[in-house]
Amino acid sequence: MLNYQTKGEVAVIHIDDGKANAISHAFIDQLTRALERARNEASAVALFGRPGRFSAGFDLSVVNAGGAAAQTLAAAGGAMLKAIYSHPLPVVVGCTGHAIAAGALILLAADSRIGAAGEFKIGLNETSIGAVLPPFALALADDRLSKRHQTAAIIQAELYDPIGAVDAGFLDLVVEPSALMEDTLAEATRLAALPNAAYAGNKIAIRTPFIERMS
Repeated sequence: MLNYQTKGEVAVIHIDDGKANAISHAFIDQLTRALERARNEASAVALFGRPGRFSAGFDLSVVNAGGAAAQTLAAAGGAMLKAIYSHPLPVVVGCTGHAIAAGALILLAADSRIGAAGEFKIGLNETSIGAVLPPFALALADDRLSKRHQTAAIIQAELYDPIGAVDAGFLDLVVEPSALMEDTLAEATRLAALPNAAYAGNKIAIRTPFIERMS
């Protein structure tokens, strides 16, 4: 499911389950371990999904069953998102396609987000499926989404195309799919050159109120 390699000072992580990149316990465990490994081996992280689908969110076979299993998966997902959001290294996402629900939350947790142009949907659809966003998701949305879009994006379950996702705050830039990897790696390399201790210190300082809410 996950491929990890280093290119220069960048830890490059590709997640591809051959399907929708649903966030399962395996997804969470592998990505969390990769992020921990990057702390010791790199100065920035570049994260990619599979072509056409970045992530469809939590594994619905578990979520729809409800009960303790769904709660456990949600808690593990929240911990993973907090690990991304508070990671000491710059985390850059190359959004390869659709990013729905918890897939969109990964975008909100990352530092820089570059999306592939195309007929893709990005956003938080929880209201439309009868779900209430947990505190960790609301903290990320509050921090990263444009105030102008919070009602539409959080309450009204609006899904955006990549250009609209830039205006809403899910993405920072949209490029052609053929340029996505190169541009994402270039951004990660640029950020890797910044002093790591200062980057981490300023990130944690400004994000502490939201990190505490996520907990």
